[in-house]
Amino acid sequence: VNSTLKTALLLARKFDSYIEGFALRVELSAAFAMGDVAAVPIPTLEQEIVESEKQNRSLFENFMQDHGVPRASPTNALSCDWLKNAPEGDHFVGSHGRVFDGSVLGRPGRHPKGPRMSTLEAGLFESGRPVLIAPPSPRSQIGTNVLIAWNRSTEQARVTAFAMPVIKRASRVIVLTVEGGAAVPGPTGEQLCRYLQFNGVPAKPLTVGLDGRLTGEAILAHASALGCDLLIKGAYTQSRLRQLIF
Repeated sequence: VNSTLKTALLLARKFDSYIEGFALRVELSAAFAMGDVAAVPIPTLEQEIVESEKQNRSLFENFMQDHGVPRASPTNALSCDWLKNAPEGDHFVGSHGRVFDGSVLGRPGRHPKGPRMSTLEAGLFESGRPVLIAPPSPRSQIGTNVLIAWNRSTEQARVTAFAMPVIKRASRVIVLTVEGGAAVPGPTGEQLCRYLQFNGVPAKPLTVGLDGRLTGEAILAHASALGCDLLIKGAYTQSRLRQLIF
């Protein structure tokens, strides 16, 4: 949670943005279905949800106060607020995200109380806006050294367009093409660089091989080797059903 808040604040400071937090509540019906009826009565679950929401709000407000972020104001300045009584379920992440420039979520993992893949997918598929996935450990800066993982797809074109305000402020932008990796027919990395250069971004192309790795592994390896602090990547070029099958 701390890394997610720090990542959101790093990005918000760049644009004097408004940050809104809320407690993501598990749907009672889903939680009840997954539990043992005798061992996990509904009143107990409700109380846990209420207590968790209080803790999350306290964590959010204390973090923002410690970092000097004022409560929401009508001016175009860095500010924050807490959304009370957010509806249950991951769907709200996607629907509420439609009226924001983007959502910042934790990276899904195996911890049962940590960020869930269903939450991330709700943001990706239902908000129509970009999602920034916070790393497990926060970075000291974001959007200074940017890597665009170009696979020629519509999804990648959309996320690149969404990220243009960040890209235009970056000190270095690399357009990475993984030769032999997962991709679709479309413009080359060099053509994307030309488009970015027309928009005042001194982007440079880089083509690498798989070297026995998966496409994602190759992208992450080069992002790390180049010291990038932001990876811009489209999600699910294949359909979710096809992705599940393969």
